[in-house]
Amino acid sequence: MRWNPVFRREMTVGSRSIRMMAILFVFNSILAAVALFNMYSVAEQVRTTAEIQYSQFLDLYTFVSSIEFIMLLFIMPALTASSISGERERQTLELMLTTTMEPRDMVLGKLASSLVTMLVLAVSALPVQALVFVYGGVTLQDIGMLFLCHGVVAILTGSIGIFYSSVLRRSTVSTVCSYVTVVALTAGTMAVNLFAYRMALRAANSYASNLNASEMASSGILRYLFLFNPAVSFYNVINGQAGSGDMRKWFEPLFGVFPDNAITAHWTACSLILQCMLAMVLIAAAVWAITPGKWNRHGKNKGKDNR
Repeated sequence: MRWNPVFRREMTVGSRSIRMMAILFVFNSILAAVALFNMYSVAEQVRTTAEIQYSQFLDLYTFVSSIEFIMLLFIMPALTASSISGERERQTLELMLTTTMEPRDMVLGKLASSLVTMLVLAVSALPVQALVFVYGGVTLQDIGMLFLCHGVVAILTGSIGIFYSSVLRRSTVSTVCSYVTVVALTAGTMAVNLFAYRMALRAANSYASNLNASEMASSGILRYLFLFNPAVSFYNVINGQAGSGDMRKWFEPLFGVFPDNAITAHWTACSLILQCMLAMVLIAAAVWAITPGKWNRHGKNKGKDNR
């Protein structure tokens, strides 16, 4: 098996850098401090009331998982948004493309090194997450599902960064565009659905004032934009593990009636699959963007011989 040269170089350089050790130390120090504070509060409650609130351990699991999700959501674009554009700014991209290395090796190597970095952070948080096993409530299957969700989020946000890094020439511009896209996928889809539901609710109040308008109005087909929202996917997973497990309890008061169909019945699976497909499209577009001599002025494919 041939190792990806870009991945090997990035991992070698990253392992020698003190930055990774500093990130691991700060990240795990915060999680450990929160876990110790949670355990201390439980112990103090036992001393005063002789009762143990087991839900607090699930709250700790939810908090740690949410911190990891937020880090994936905002750190992955920063790691990948300057990967290709940084090589272009250092004037090493053209040099790398003159070798026998394929453009896809560059893109996949850069993305894989960033994914490994986030994987190390996620694995390092397992001891804190495992505290919930002492009192139960979360199984190994739940941990596996959570890691799957985190992995899809990391691939999606990383592919967004690598796409803009390949298309744009400046790392600053690609980073800004990456974060704007991530915000559009998360907060943007929620804002669009909330606006659509308010408009539908106003129309329902106008034309059917004698009925319960909230039971008729909804954001319509725009609700399926949430399939591409990584925050909704994560909330659905964590709510099924440490919450009520009913998606409608938080969805319907904000965005209206939630229909029963095959997509809503398998919402998590559908959303993760669609997000992986979107990531694959972005990765393919990034590979195409850095392939030299792809098109000539007549629009015909020039092939690799003109590299």
